[in-house]
Amino acid sequence: MTDSSVEMAQILATEMTNWWEEVNESTQWQDGIFFALCGAYALVSAIALVQLVRIQMRVPEYGWTTQKVFHLMNFVVNGVRAVLFGFHHQVFLVHPKALCWILLDLPGLLFFSAYTLLARSLPTDKLRITYISVNVAVYLAQVVIWVCIWVNDNSTVELVGKIFMSVVSFIAALGFLLYGGRLFIMLRRFPIESKGRRKKLHEVGSVTAICFTCFLIRCIVVGVSAFDRDLTLDVLDHPVLNLIYYMVVEVLPSALVLFILRKLPPKRVSAQYHPIQ
Repeated sequence: MTDSSVEMAQILATEMTNWWEEVNESTQWQDGIFFALCGAYALVSAIALVQLVRIQMRVPEYGWTTQKVFHLMNFVVNGVRAVLFGFHHQVFLVHPKALCWILLDLPGLLFFSAYTLLARSLPTDKLRITYISVNVAVYLAQVVIWVCIWVNDNSTVELVGKIFMSVVSFIAALGFLLYGGRLFIMLRRFPIESKGRRKKLHEVGSVTAICFTCFLIRCIVVGVSAFDRDLTLDVLDHPVLNLIYYMVVEVLPSALVLFILRKLPPKRVSAQYHPIQ
């Protein structure tokens, strides 16, 4: 590399750094980015609600099926996120700090429950028991962390809270890789002329890849942010980082999965469409 190329690279890096700092310190950029996130989440929430209404109108005789609960949870998760980013000034600066943690962490936990629900719907009793057990354990542990922050807010407790969320995301990513991959391999063994085999393979493979990727990225980013203040999320002066993070790990995955699972259930009773037991 020539000296001029090195100099140009340094100038470009300096310009990017200055731009990044300018955006982070600008209240106009902060408001614009957080309101954009609010709009993106509101759109996904509305899509989930429309899908839920369409399913209910299609098969009103069925109870709360896994498909209905999944769309309802997507509506709630994205709707809550939209409200939080719409009132970002109040949320990020709310006191006591434990309340801020609860408001920001709860949608992430609900997102975890919503997407691991896809694995729970597989026809395996052990998997359903695992889903319930893991979710109960995760929520109980998170409540303990919130109580500790409420009682004694310090950097150590906050570090533990971030590491915990990173571990939860890793467990979710691993679960999708193992169970989604297992189902994908099982479907590949079906005769090639099996009805719907190719479509189901595409659906399972796509959802598994999307969920594994978004939870793995969440795990890495949250884990790194626990030790690097420059990568801290959910603060007013890191709007670009929040935009990239939430678009990649929640908004886009939610939109893609809702699109993949947009097919309405058949009106007639199907052996593959069971109410939640």
